[in-house]
Amino acid sequence: MPTANDAALAFLAARRSHPPKLLAAPGPDRESLLRLLTLAARVPDHGKLEPWRFVVLERAALDRLAPLLHAAVLRDGQDQAAADKAASALASPVVVAVIHTPVESAKIPLWEQQLSTGAVCLSLVNAALAEGWGACWLTGFAATNRDFAEAHLGLGHGEMMAGLIHIGSSTAAPPDRPRPDIAAKTTWLQP
Repeated sequence: MPTANDAALAFLAARRSHPPKLLAAPGPDRESLLRLLTLAARVPDHGKLEPWRFVVLERAALDRLAPLLHAAVLRDGQDQAAADKAASALASPVVVAVIHTPVESAKIPLWEQQLSTGAVCLSLVNAALAEGWGACWLTGFAATNRDFAEAHLGLGHGEMMAGLIHIGSSTAAPPDRPRPDIAAKTTWLQP
């Protein structure tokens, strides 16, 4: 009979993402962030390819990028409200860009590497939450607009932005959302 980790199960049952508007300073310092990144990297990684990397955006970098992001959204033809919303997402104390870096492999398909990168994103959010920070995984214009991501977030040729992980001190309890009906989403194959 397995031995349950009741604390871990309770954490997973109660975990909720904290939207950036609920995050304030301080965020984790570099030592704490390195610990979180180390924990985040403990994911399934078939072939040990490590098909991901991190770009850490601390407050000074976020302050520099916010007006550039605002202008890029307007150049893209979106309205002022969309530009304001995109730039306001960079108000988090720390943002970690998780970049998918596919590795040529005859054995490990691209989709498995992408899943590993997604697992890194969720593991980073969970590690931050477990350490007591507020955190969430988002994309948005900064992550999905290739020109912006290449020019300002270090996205390279052949890479893809998997997400922006926002981390900071939570200012309020995050809202809960309806959860899936697991019975409706589950099929039991008959013998």
